[in-house]
Amino acid sequence: MRPRGATACLVLAHGAGAGMNHPFMLAITKALATEGIATLRYQFPYMESGRKRTDFPHLCHATVRAAVAAARRLGRQLPLFAGGKSFGGRMTSQAQAASPLPDVRGLIFLGFPLHPAKRPSNDRGRHLLEISIPMIFLQGTRDALAEPKLMRRLIRRISRCARLTSIQHADHSFHAPVRSGRTDDDIQDELAAAIATWLLPLAGCSKIVQMNPSR
Repeated sequence: MRPRGATACLVLAHGAGAGMNHPFMLAITKALATEGIATLRYQFPYMESGRKRTDFPHLCHATVRAAVAAARRLGRQLPLFAGGKSFGGRMTSQAQAASPLPDVRGLIFLGFPLHPAKRPSNDRGRHLLEISIPMIFLQGTRDALAEPKLMRRLIRRISRCARLTSIQHADHSFHAPVRSGRTDDDIQDELAAAIATWLLPLAGCSKIVQMNPSR
């Protein structure tokens, strides 16, 4: 998805249980488009073939690299960023830690899965210490896969290049209880605005471009 006048491109991976056409993936790309950010979504092989079990990490890493290469070809010199929802973000970060993704200026994580539900740990985040490019972590305050204290502790360890943005009342899927008064649209707009505020200066843009102010 490339809005008119796009200023950057995000290579966006899906989560473990739903593919690139999941409603959240479509909604966040539309919200990012209103901020002047193009996106390239893609599938991991297991999802493309209809299997439930995720691919081995080395295959996921190769898929991330192939998607970044495709974005470089299609993006016409747009500044590149990479990341994803949950599992997709984790695989992107592992690929970057193993060997820097060509021309990628920063990583964006929508609900980084720091640990399994009800099993707090920072083991899944250790490789992040090997990454030297800027990173932003957008985490719901009710995310069962990223205990807030552990997440903040990890960000402090890599604070030289990492930012944590907390999304109030949101869970791992970025849904909020009805009693919070927050809708999915509200949260998606907040995510997109936070990403744009962080990303566009890194892309060399002096201000955020609102492509659709009426949204």
